[in-house]
Amino acid sequence: MSVTIRLTRMGAKKKSFYRLVAADSRFPRDGRFIEVLGTYNPNLNPPAIKLNREKVETWVNRGAHLSPTVKSLLKKGGISIQPVKKAAPAAKAGGSPVDSPA
Repeated sequence: MSVTIRLTRMGAKKKSFYRLVAADSRFPRDGRFIEVLGTYNPNLNPPAIKLNREKVETWVNRGAHLSPTVKSLLKKGGISIQPVKKAAPAAKAGGSPVDSPA
């Protein structure tokens, strides 16, 4: 399952607002989602962006992909998302990786 953080459209005709959601990439834009992460209302001046930073960072660290629009909204919202890279396991102390009789 590939999780994507993207926008889903809400609101009335010509007065749309969006939810920032974590959803399976196979589901439609306005279909089923896993979790709501924030909202975006472009109708206000300036546009309102409300995000739950902890939830967004949690999903990105789990490997969720960001849509291009969400990347730009996060940048405008003041959040720089960089996935945490897992550290490589430490080598055994006191010898070569393969101990074999010589």
